[in-house]
Amino acid sequence: MTDLSPNAPKHLPFRQQDSDGPDDGAPVILLHGFGGDRKTWMNIQTGLAPHRSSIAFDLPGHGEALDWPRIGNAGIAAKAVTQSLEALELTRVHLVGHSMGGAVAALIALRNPELIASLTLLAPGGFGPEINHRLLRRYAAATDTETMEILLEQFFGWEFKLPKFLAVTAAESRARPGAAATLQAIADEIIDGSVQKTLPRNELAALTMPIKVVWGTQDRVLPTRQAHKLPGTVATHIFERVGHMVHLEIPKETTRLILQNAGTS
Repeated sequence: MTDLSPNAPKHLPFRQQDSDGPDDGAPVILLHGFGGDRKTWMNIQTGLAPHRSSIAFDLPGHGEALDWPRIGNAGIAAKAVTQSLEALELTRVHLVGHSMGGAVAALIALRNPELIASLTLLAPGGFGPEINHRLLRRYAAATDTETMEILLEQFFGWEFKLPKFLAVTAAESRARPGAAATLQAIADEIIDGSVQKTLPRNELAALTMPIKVVWGTQDRVLPTRQAHKLPGTVATHIFERVGHMVHLEIPKETTRLILQNAGTS
């Protein structure tokens, strides 16, 4: 699972949570955002466990996939995830993505709609050109705990109390050889100067699987207005006093919406 040499990998590193109750066999696949890893989904996976199995992947260049043979934009990550799903012999999944992982999830759904039973996007990338490029570039380059804490606070709502361990663990992961340089290289690919590349939203809305978009009004990375005026076939859920990290700030509500979209109540 963690052999990342160019000829060996069959799938990305992942964390799996089996269901404790009835399950229709289609697991929930969780894709983290820029600079995160699969561990950020632990609360969500715990909440899903009574209802559905789940798998959280490390995207290329993150977590245990730091040395993945090819890193870069959301398209590259989408291909890696799709190949991993094939290697795991999964033919139907409920797909959830946060931020950059949301853009990855959307691309997978556009390229392989028959694979996706439902699509839940949390503050997804690619829904508009605006992006806090300065914050993301500074976050990619940060290595010490104090700087990391100051930057991470910008990812959350103003009233959210940032757990100290988040900055500590983020700084520790960034201290690994090549980690900061890898994130900066990814940032250069997902940010086009001072804007981000956008997804074909109308094509996405035309897909037949249920789609939910979840956003917080205090998002300082990707503005909430990117969720405004989406095509009517996309269910949009906006939460007041919540920042960019909706799955960490409101895990119960996020889990509920994922299960609703997956047809589990």
